[in-house]
Amino acid sequence: MTQTMTTVDVPEGTEARTKRARAVRYGRAVPFFVVPFGVLFLLFYVLPIGYAIVQSLYTVERSGTFGPAREVFGGLVQYQRVFENGPFWSSIGRVLLFGVVQVPVMLGLALLLALLLDSGLVKGRRFFRLAFFVPYAIPGVIAAIMWGFLYSPNLSPLKPITSAVDFLSAGFVLWAMANVVTWVYVGYNMLIIYSSLLAIPAEVYEAARIDGAGPVRIAWSIKIPLVMPAIVLTTVFSIIGTLQLLAEPQVFRSFSSAVSSTYTPNLTVYSTSSIPNFNLAAAFSVVLALATFVLSFAFLKFTQRRGVQ
Repeated sequence: MTQTMTTVDVPEGTEARTKRARAVRYGRAVPFFVVPFGVLFLLFYVLPIGYAIVQSLYTVERSGTFGPAREVFGGLVQYQRVFENGPFWSSIGRVLLFGVVQVPVMLGLALLLALLLDSGLVKGRRFFRLAFFVPYAIPGVIAAIMWGFLYSPNLSPLKPITSAVDFLSAGFVLWAMANVVTWVYVGYNMLIIYSSLLAIPAEVYEAARIDGAGPVRIAWSIKIPLVMPAIVLTTVFSIIGTLQLLAEPQVFRSFSSAVSSTYTPNLTVYSTSSIPNFNLAAAFSVVLALATFVLSFAFLKFTQRRGVQ
């Protein structure tokens, strides 16, 4: 006995109406996801930036020595003061030197730890993932205080070392802070790179092993090139974080006289607003934001050009 099957043709007009109805239904759901983000983005990102730009265009004047202060439009007067401020540009150079040394060391360690966890040579991966990430869970201020006590010759339990090397002196305090930042953020960056490693298909490794590639060759020729987007991402985050360095130098001012109120750009902004001179602090903030954007954008363009070549 043969069984015959019949097919029912759906009119083209009905199918088109169904697709349109589905598109309209999905379109109505879009605002519920976009509007909350848009409102928060506007309130806590766009408006503060706009307010800082407006404030940077005003200056404070007094009628007489003890007259009441009033804000008047000053144009680019505050920006002229920013570009004439030597300590601010010295702090920019200081954090750039900090970033040139600290960022590659930190990301190199993060990449090495991620490769070790992904290699299969390490047992107890869950424990080590958590152990590497724990420093990031500690607030930056607490981490700086803890390391400040370890560096202090009078308070440190490592007195033989801190007595021989003054980590809080003018020549070492920048790198002492670099060590704190590295300790805090290595695990965070390691997780980003490790997550990218887990996304690589196992067939790629199998093909490499068939061709005779060993673990080192696989790591160098396959893993690192494939996780390069994650490395670029963490580098951009690190560039932004370097120019925004604040918690560590602010805490280290309590331990070292080598850290001044203008030691980093963000500390300069904080100290200026504490005078208070909010208009000049706003101009500092705008220039710092532009510098951060230019450096991050230039790095992305450089990596994209290298990728094309």
